[in-house]
Amino acid sequence: MTEWTTSELDRIGGAEELHIASRREDGTLRPSVTIWAVRLGDGVFVRSAYGPENPWFVRAQRAGTGRIQAGGVERDVVFAAADPSEQEAIDAAYHEKYDSHGQDIVGTVVGEKVHALTLRLTPADSSEGES
Repeated sequence: MTEWTTSELDRIGGAEELHIASRREDGTLRPSVTIWAVRLGDGVFVRSAYGPENPWFVRAQRAGTGRIQAGGVERDVVFAAADPSEQEAIDAAYHEKYDSHGQDIVGTVVGEKVHALTLRLTPADSSEGES
């Protein structure tokens, strides 16, 4: 696996939304879903706002790989569980970035109920490049 560049992190972190697609068993991409994402240091994180049975989340966990687009960045990624020690900082990042949308909406992606539904996105070895 490779690392995010500073430019990619800045652009993804600054984007309001992220498009995420998991891979099918045959390697093709599923249709993308639009979700919120946050940057924390050198990491990019997403959460399932609607529980562990949310279809995109189930497919991402099962596939383990996919592709994201945000802020003009398009990358193949690996989906992995986030480190439990990072959860409070991830909550704070969601609050900082999205509190202007209102507590009812932000409340779907912060707190203990979603900590286990947090994925770290790591660039895969191959890259689609930046657009």
